[in-house]
Formats: sequence, structure tokens, C-alpha cells
Amino acid sequence: MHANSSPISSGQSGIHEHLAAIVARHAASTFQKPITAYNRQAFEASMAAWRNAAGGDTGSMPLILDTGCGVGLSTRHLATQFPDHFVLGIDQSADRLERNTAWHGAAPQNFTLVRADLVDYWRLLSAGGIRPARQYLLYPNPWPKAAHLGRRWHGHAVFPTIVALGGVLECRSNWRIYVEEFAAAVQQLRPSPQPGVEHYPIDTPITPFERKYLASGHSLWRYRAQLA
Repeated sequence: MHANSSPISSGQSGIHEHLAAIVARHAASTFQKPITAYNRQAFEASMAAWRNAAGGDTGSMPLILDTGCGVGLSTRHLATQFPDHFVLGIDQSADRLERNTAWHGAAPQNFTLVRADLVDYWRLLSAGGIRPARQYLLYPNPWPKAAHLGRRWHGHAVFPTIVALGGVLECRSNWRIYVEEFAAAVQQLRPSPQPGVEHYPIDTPITPFERKYLASGHSLWRYRAQLA
């Protein structure tokens, strides 16, 4: 991948002035968007894959969510890093999920890739009482225009559901403001002592975007919270 990624340009110089109000409004309301049949089917198929991998006892094999996984390279890396967990790589693009991803050696067996809309998938997990051990949002679309705050995950109506799922919640981006907003939104919903946003030097990137940003000389940022 060529090291030709331009730094993110935005009119924002800090956390969006309306973030707290938007998070509060979403937390105080119920998200009523209907869940589509194909997302329900994808959810049930992925739960079956988890049960099969765990020999019927999902409690013995904690769940990891790799949300917006793209081509699924990060999903494979996480499955290798956590061999006693089951990793779900979820993306809405069938094209991305079906691309061949370079992987040296045999692929780990403790993962599956799921084509689904994340908004529906997170809510199905919540409705099913599923509580992942870890959640990863790796380099989501930053939507850097100030007018697009509602398109960032922390500005979306589904964000309270993401936080309510709990576990170790980790967000990475090459735009510091995105991660700072994400951290502020988590803290607003779950006030607790947590490490702050950190510069994240990394030698071995686990996603194509992480590799590209690193090769392009971008600073990478991370927020990781331990939620009850």
C-alpha cells in the first residue's frame, strides 16, 4: 500500500461544541429504527458460528467485536492475539469482506466475518443480552466536517448501545479530535477513572488503514476504556 495518505483536514480545532448535548439527547431517548430481516439472519448465523466454535458453551469462549472490519485483516490479527476468544468481524460491505487478504501461514479458526449493518447488529447484541469481552472500532470514517458530527459513531443514536454492551472498548484513529470526542462521549455516559487518549506508536499494524497511515507518517491515537 502506497504511503500517500493526506492528513485529515477539518474546520474543527477541538471537541465539537454540540457533542455533549447530542450524547445526552440520544441517552434519554429510545432508538426506534426497525431492524431489517437480513441483519437478523446475519446475527443468528454469527451466533451459531460462535456456539459451534465454543462447543456449545459460549461462556467458555469470550466474544470480541471487530466492528467495521473492512477486509477482515484486523479480525484475523485479533483472533491470533486472543486464541481463547471468538472474534466477530462485522462490515456492511460484501465486496470488502470477500477480498483476498494477505495472511502468512494458516488462518486462525476462532473468527468469522459477518456482513451486516452495525447499527442493527449492536442493537441485536443488546437485545440478546450478549456482552462482548472486547469491542474494537479501528479507524472509522472520521467525517471531519463539523456539520457531520451525527455521522461519527459517538454522535450517532446507537452510541449509548455500544457503551452499554460493555467490555474493553477501544477506538483508534489518525485524527486526534475523533478519539478525544469518543472518549468524552464514553465518559459522559459512564463517568469513571479511565486512561486518557494516548498517542499510539505501533510497529506492527493490524489493519490496511493503520499500515497506510503509519507509512504516511501520521500520528495514531487510541482510547481504551474498561467498562463494567
